[in-house]
This record gives sequence, C-alpha cells and structure tokens, in this order.
Amino acid sequence: MTNQQTAVAAPVIHIDQRVYDLYDEYCHGRIDRREFLAKARALVVGGISALAMAQLLFPRYAEAQTISFTDERIKAHYVDYPSPGGNSGKMRGYLVQPAGKGPFPAVLVIHENRGLNPYVEDVARRAAVAGFLALAPDGLAPAGGYPGNDDDGRTLQAGLDQAKLRQDIVNSARYLKAHTLSTGKLGATGFCWGGGMVNQLAVALGADLNAGAPFYGAAPAVEDVPKIKASLLINYAGTDERINAQWPAYEAALKANRVAYEQHVYEGTQHGFHNNSTPRYNEAAANLAWDRTLAHFRKNLSGA
Repeated sequence: MTNQQTAVAAPVIHIDQRVYDLYDEYCHGRIDRREFLAKARALVVGGISALAMAQLLFPRYAEAQTISFTDERIKAHYVDYPSPGGNSGKMRGYLVQPAGKGPFPAVLVIHENRGLNPYVEDVARRAAVAGFLALAPDGLAPAGGYPGNDDDGRTLQAGLDQAKLRQDIVNSARYLKAHTLSTGKLGATGFCWGGGMVNQLAVALGADLNAGAPFYGAAPAVEDVPKIKASLLINYAGTDERINAQWPAYEAALKANRVAYEQHVYEGTQHGFHNNSTPRYNEAAANLAWDRTLAHFRKNLSGA
C-alpha cells in the first residue's frame, strides 16, 4: 500500500482558479452552460472579465486525438450486446483490440458523465496500443448514444435511471471479460463519473475484477469496501476538494479490509487533468498517471 503526492508542472495557460471551480460546477451538472458563462463574465481578473478564460475550457476533441482510429496497430469497431436489467436491455460500446490474434488481457474504459465522447474513445485506443483488449461502453446507448456534444450528453445521462445505468456498465464489464479475445483477466479505468464507476465495479464484481485504476472518482460506501478484491491504483487531482474529501474514510476502509492499493495525488492539477481536450489537461501528470495505470494493469492482468 502506498500513498504518494506527486508535484507536476502547472498548465501553460493561466486560468483563474475561480473559473476552474465554476467549470467543475458546470461539468457536474450543478449549473448549466448559460449560467457558467454568465458567472464567468461577472468575474473580474486583472481588470477584465473572465469570460474568455471560461470559453477556453470547452473541449476541442479534434485537436486532442493521439491515436488514429485507422492506426495499423489496432482494430476498432462498435459492438452491441445484451444488458439485462439496464436502461433498455441492450448496450453498445467501442471495442478496440491490438493487432494480432490474441487473446489479450482486457480493460474497460469508462466515460465521464456525458457519454462516450471522442476523448474516451481515444483512451480506449491508447489501451489497445499498449496491448489490452479495450471496451469503452456508451452509457447513453439506450438513449440513442452520445449526441455529438457534451452539453446534450450530460443532460441525457442525467435523465437515465442511474441504477440501471450502473447495471449497464457492470454488464459491459462482464461482456468484455467473457469475450473470445479476452484472457479472462479484467481491469477497469475511468474518469470523473467513470472513476467512481470503477470503484463501484470493484464492489459489484468482487474477484471478477482483477485491477482498477480510477481517475478522480467518487469513493464507494465504506460498508461496501469489504467486497473489493481487485488491486487498486487511485489517481487524484491536487485541486479537487469534493472528491479528495472522500479519501480519508475510503483509505481507512481499504486498510481495515487489507485491500491492495496505491494512491497518488498529482499536485498542481485540476479535476479532469487527464483529459487532453481542455486546458485542465496537465501533460506531465496525465502521462505519469497513464504510465502508472498501464504498469498496474500489466502487473495484475498478466497470465491466463
């Protein structure tokens, strides 16, 4: 068990922390886009409105792609599969396999609170390039799928039955684990809502999940921690008060139940620092956290 804080370089673009805080409220659905921009416009930084800073935070997915969907090292396509007890009984996901026959260790890649956007698809491709069979489920599939923009995606996801949405992700994990290209060893990573879902998967799947690597995700209920059998690599942003406040109780429960874990805090970063489509992205922290995640999966998903 380790608990580390890592100092990393701050982003090049300077954005006032109050704007980041407003954006966090917007991203988590506590204010809408119009209110976010209005409140940013009312903020004065250096004698001028902070509106321009706020506008910089919206994602630019086309500029953020790191692995092309036609990359010869991978094969990618969308798959449909049953999801009993979910929002519609069916699910859809983006399945990416490394080139070659396999089988491969498997990694579920779970999106934020807005559906399967291009950033998360790119993360699935990154996992496949690293040698893992990756599935990025779209929790919005029962509502027609990711709508092409995060605002509508966030609204759609909030409108779903949340218990059934969680079941859709559990079913996605089971589908991936049993896939003919999978070795049966299963890991999961996710971001924001998806990070919290990794923690929930660890509870729901028990020994069927071998490794989890949540990024700035909500902790599970402490009374559920005894059900966790997976080895965990827990990644937190340095500036993320709401999520980080949950850690002391979570850590105490992990220790009490002898769950294998590592925890890293990336100082100088914001919630969402791994997402390279917005200025919250911190390249040094994102690369380090991703390298640690891949190493964690290689260690815990090796073998048949």
